[in-house]
Formats: sequence, C-alpha cells, structure tokens
Amino acid sequence: MQVALKQPLSNVQLELLKMFSHQLSEADLVALRTTLAQFFAQRLIAQADAVWDENQWTDTEVDALLKTKMRKKQ
Repeated sequence: MQVALKQPLSNVQLELLKMFSHQLSEADLVALRTTLAQFFAQRLIAQADAVWDENQWTDTEVDALLKTKMRKKQ
C-alpha cells in the first residue's frame, strides 16, 4: 500500500528555491523583499477597492466604520 505524502512546501516556495539556488547580495535580497511586499500590497489594495466599490461606500460611511467597535465577545 502506497501512502501519499503531503508536499511540505508550496508551489511558490519550490519555484523560488529553483530560481534562487545561488547566493544573492544583501542589496539584491532587500530589493527582492521590497518587490514581493509591493506585489502583495497591490493585491490587497485591489481587493479592498473591489469591496469598497461593491458596497458603494462613501468616505463618510468608512469614517463611521472606523469608529465602530465590531469585535464579537466570545
């Protein structure tokens, strides 16, 4: 009986390991981290913009949300 092993690394981790199998300079490593952070920040901003548009929020409504305690007690 053969047991299926779960891959411990994600597809993006495996791809990055293949791409960067050599040492990067510290400056290049910082640039890479910055690029990755910008990539994920842009995706998050796009998702937030989509929710804003979907709900047709105005600045006034968002200001009210910022002042609302929405945490649930457990």
